[in-house]
Amino acid sequence: MIAHLGMYDRPETAAANDAFWSAIQAQLGNGPDSLTRGVDFWEIWRSPDLLLSQTCGMPYRTRLYSEVQLVGSPDYGLPGCPPGYYNSVIVAHKTRQGAALAEFDGQRFAYNEALSQSGWSAPITHLRARHLMPGDLLESGSHQDSALAVAEGRADFASLDSLTWELIQKYDGFATDLVVIDRTDPTPVLPYITAMGRDAKPLFMAIKTAISDLSQDHRDTLHLKGLLAIPAADYLAVPTPLGPALMVHQGRDPGL
Repeated sequence: MIAHLGMYDRPETAAANDAFWSAIQAQLGNGPDSLTRGVDFWEIWRSPDLLLSQTCGMPYRTRLYSEVQLVGSPDYGLPGCPPGYYNSVIVAHKTRQGAALAEFDGQRFAYNEALSQSGWSAPITHLRARHLMPGDLLESGSHQDSALAVAEGRADFASLDSLTWELIQKYDGFATDLVVIDRTDPTPVLPYITAMGRDAKPLFMAIKTAISDLSQDHRDTLHLKGLLAIPAADYLAVPTPLGPALMVHQGRDPGL
């Protein structure tokens, strides 16, 4: 069996994630002794041995919804978001403090990957609703690298998962070179998933209890407030814009 909590796993949060999994395993009474790390996320998400992982809303609604089952949605208590929801933070260099989003129309945009809800889907939907579009695109590989690209001047703006932004502000010195210029509308947060055919109810209860059992320090590190059961339909209802390749091919017309 595979247990994987890689979406917000970085050196500073690893010990808290390990403690979180240990608490979940204790409630379940089974499962691997340690979390899987260093393996391709898609390989994990599609494995029949998957016991628990966390995915992004866009991969779930575009590819995984018929291959995995939802377990539950964590509540991170993010500012401006209902419980179990998150949004994207659009950042620019600190020298653009006070700039309106419209000033970034046609400018260089860094995004982590094309199948990211917070890094691509939400900001493009947000921009198109305002008849704006990015110019040159930089695929960075991670939210952290998108933020760094803006801090270093290789991109003019970027869109970051709001929880990742909280972690970047806490742990990465370059965050002081960035300012928030806008936020997207909230959508359901990154859900916990398990392989199709597994009983999700015991996992839901194990996670819910494990969050309560964690030390306050570990809960604060992971920003965990609780667990909710957000329906699959709410994830599937989130709009999906054109991908980067199609946008480059068809041009910048916001009506596309």
